[in-house]
Amino acid sequence: MPWILLLIAGLLEIGWAIGLKYTEGFTKLWPSVGTLLSMVLSVVLLGMAMKTLPAGTSYAVWTGIGTAGTAILGIMLLGESASVARLLCLGLILCGVAGLKFFE
Repeated sequence: MPWILLLIAGLLEIGWAIGLKYTEGFTKLWPSVGTLLSMVLSVVLLGMAMKTLPAGTSYAVWTGIGTAGTAILGIMLLGESASVARLLCLGLILCGVAGLKFFE
């Protein structure tokens, strides 16, 4: 169960990271509300997962999911670069996250 909470927390981190782009500096009400809600829920779920998972592993997986997911959505939604080097780096992040789970 803690790994599921951590996965959801990571997905919510992607939500608030991408959501920040749409808040336009927190001047748009509904994107701002959604972003803030995602932030709070993400951190709460991370804290719940950390009750049983190691702190370093939890935080690294949480930020890894957020980093990779935000970069992928940036490519898909925001027209950011999808160069081979960037995609290889994303692959390395995902390998690191999987390794932390595997060796936990």
